[in-house]
Amino acid sequence: MAMAGAGAASYFCGQAAATFSSGSGSCRSAAVIGRRNSFREVIFSSGNKHRMACAVLEAKRVPIPSIPSIEAPKEVSSGDGAIPGVPEQGSTVSITVVGASGDLAKKKIFPALFALFYEGCLPQHFTIFGYARSKMSDAELRAMISATLTCRIDKRENCSEKISQFLKRCFYQSGQYNSEDNFSELDKKLKDHEGGKVANRMFYLSVPPNVFIDVARCASRSASSSKGWTRVIVEKPFGRDSESSGELTSGLKEFLTEEQIYRIDHYLGKELVENLSILRFSNLVFEPLWSRQYIRNVQLIFSEDFGTEGRGGYFDNYGIIRDIMQNHLLQILALFAMEPPVSLDAEDIRNEKVKVLRSMRKLQLEDVVVGQYKSHIKGGVHYPGYTDDKTVPNNSLTPTFAAAALFVDNARWDGVPFLMKAGKALHNKLAEIRVQFRHVPGNLYKRSFGMDLDQATNELVIRVQPDEAVYLKINNKVPGLGMRLDRSNLNLLYSDRYSREIPDAYERLLLDAIEGERRLFIRSDELDAAWAIFTPLLKELEERKISPELYPYGSRGPVGAHYLAAKYNVRWGDMSSSEHSKS
Repeated sequence: MAMAGAGAASYFCGQAAATFSSGSGSCRSAAVIGRRNSFREVIFSSGNKHRMACAVLEAKRVPIPSIPSIEAPKEVSSGDGAIPGVPEQGSTVSITVVGASGDLAKKKIFPALFALFYEGCLPQHFTIFGYARSKMSDAELRAMISATLTCRIDKRENCSEKISQFLKRCFYQSGQYNSEDNFSELDKKLKDHEGGKVANRMFYLSVPPNVFIDVARCASRSASSSKGWTRVIVEKPFGRDSESSGELTSGLKEFLTEEQIYRIDHYLGKELVENLSILRFSNLVFEPLWSRQYIRNVQLIFSEDFGTEGRGGYFDNYGIIRDIMQNHLLQILALFAMEPPVSLDAEDIRNEKVKVLRSMRKLQLEDVVVGQYKSHIKGGVHYPGYTDDKTVPNNSLTPTFAAAALFVDNARWDGVPFLMKAGKALHNKLAEIRVQFRHVPGNLYKRSFGMDLDQATNELVIRVQPDEAVYLKINNKVPGLGMRLDRSNLNLLYSDRYSREIPDAYERLLLDAIEGERRLFIRSDELDAAWAIFTPLLKELEERKISPELYPYGSRGPVGAHYLAAKYNVRWGDMSSSEHSKS
């Protein structure tokens, strides 16, 4: 009986190994972790964890009757035609990039797909199609793609050979986004390349939101898989407010199920954002402190050191609040503030995020500062203002900067201000989370800090980009005979600690979508809750035509942002000129 159990274990692992024998790379390195009933789950990881359907019987197990021969376990559908874990044997994955001639496709999507191929993370049988209105041959698509492909990861060998192999899997179909006939032509070409295998199909909608529903209709009716799964990745923006977002969701759900829709926010694929829950839930030193009892405020900061640079036409229709705060920063806030989920299952995590969003107050105008950058001359160089952009109306009131104070009205976070700040044409490029802790009660050394009590508090900084790092500010005695205190950093700088280059966020999210892992994608009720927080504010700003405060290009932003922070007895943590040189 023991031998039968061992045989089963060998079979399961052998099948998993065989499935991914198409190449080499970290995507196939296995680590046995976790426990589920009398089985252990084997995790295949590529920086993040991707569950694959391989089970190893426990060493201590209940007796199992002897089995003459062990057959492969039957696979069970997971709703959208997916098999939990490993792709089916004899199956293929076809990835269609809709809007293939656009900047996002050229600069992000195709390079990310190539990086996954280079690392051996794509299935053995896969095909990539570009679809757009532009007339283009397969050769012209490959030439366009090849200009953006690099073997950036560790500068490994066989780069040219890998690029050539990848490009042979890339094809092009020209067509209109609202033409079912054109998508039927795509379907025929996909079938030719799928060669009778079970076809799994993924459509990446790298197109404007106004054609999302047309593409979903055509893909669903004319080019979806009849036997395997069909998934559609939708890029932000997901509407402009609650009403338009709801209409978009309803339109998509006419042709797709919620399980087929993958709403992508690439910031959720950032390494440090994904590390956020690990940092909190797997380190005892942090989890007990994660509440109003010890945390004074939380800051979510995003800044770019460039303006719209001729692309203001798109930006002017949305502004910085819709473009950055309502999605990127709010998603990070929800991950930061959520209660411990029941498990790492996608639905359990997203349930907790929705609870946070529904607990948040609707934003009030008095808790928001908006700004717009103006022209500035620095070092003899003239930097144009936002309205100097020829694609922007001269009288535009669209904010390029916003700061806001948000509150989560629940037992854990009652009264703790979550300060958001996002802007373009600022003094640096930065994205980080700052957790400022409360003062030590009855601090014996408070006289050593003079009147600046902020210098006496601890601060945890999670720098998302650039120079990814996690560091904790502590108080420390300067060596010597005197009693002089210093504020020092306990620093984990990723480039020093880890030799591997950090994968691009799109690589992680594309791989998750292929594997059916939905944890980092946004659910419809999550989207509804997010828009409910910001929509009243956005309507008030536009109806009252609130003029943004002007700030010089390359500055630290409007002065009003400092007054907003001071209103809650907070100082922005990124304001110190020596901040990043110390870290």
